[in-house]
Amino acid sequence: MLLQAMPASLEFQRFQYAFTAHIRDPRVNPRPHGIEARRMRVYNGLVYNNVESFLLICFPVLRKMLGTRRWTRLVRAFLARHRSHSPFFRQIPDEFIQFLQTEWTASAQYPGYVLELAHYEWIELVLSVSTRIPDWDRIDPEGDLLEQRPVLNPVFASLHYHWPVQRIGPRARITPIETYLLVFRDAGDQVQFMEINAFTARLLNLLEAAELTGRGALEIVATESRHPMPEAVIQGGLTVMQELHARGALLGVLG
Repeated sequence: MLLQAMPASLEFQRFQYAFTAHIRDPRVNPRPHGIEARRMRVYNGLVYNNVESFLLICFPVLRKMLGTRRWTRLVRAFLARHRSHSPFFRQIPDEFIQFLQTEWTASAQYPGYVLELAHYEWIELVLSVSTRIPDWDRIDPEGDLLEQRPVLNPVFASLHYHWPVQRIGPRARITPIETYLLVFRDAGDQVQFMEINAFTARLLNLLEAAELTGRGALEIVATESRHPMPEAVIQGGLTVMQELHARGALLGVLG
């Protein structure tokens, strides 16, 4: 009985899978038959360098802290194991964050802050390209932040980390510490970073999640903290909201 030859379309698909598998992980997947090693190295270099170039734009501090060897190993692992869901080059950093969050397990050779530092650098890109804009028809910039409902800047993120990511650098001595940050895009389209405390982070969480006046949110904070002087919490919170308003993190109140 004669064996039928594989259809040309299936043979081409088999070749494509072998080709891309080798590009993703050349150490594990052999070079496809029929392609010179020299030519294959060109393809490998083009793909790696293109992906890395988009990552370097977003994660310069992480790259500097890891050094060439650990950084390259991390990018190689991303290429080998992650299956991206977006065809857009700009979203390669998004896919990298997903990889770190769900597929990557750090070895003892990597510092414990890798994921949080990467997320901190990535959030600036996310907010800088956000298309959300304030609905100024519903906002009174001069309203009463305490007795009315404060309006948050729609392009903001309240972040909680276990490392002081904003201080990480080549010469810094970093140890774990609870860190709260507020990041938002100001009226000049510049992304601003503010270090805040747990009190302010909880206040922002309440204002974002519930239809509360400033006073209502601060009363919850006072109750949760069991502060012996609730009015002091409210007055301190008003000062915080006024500062956030002056910086552009709060835009005013619902008009």
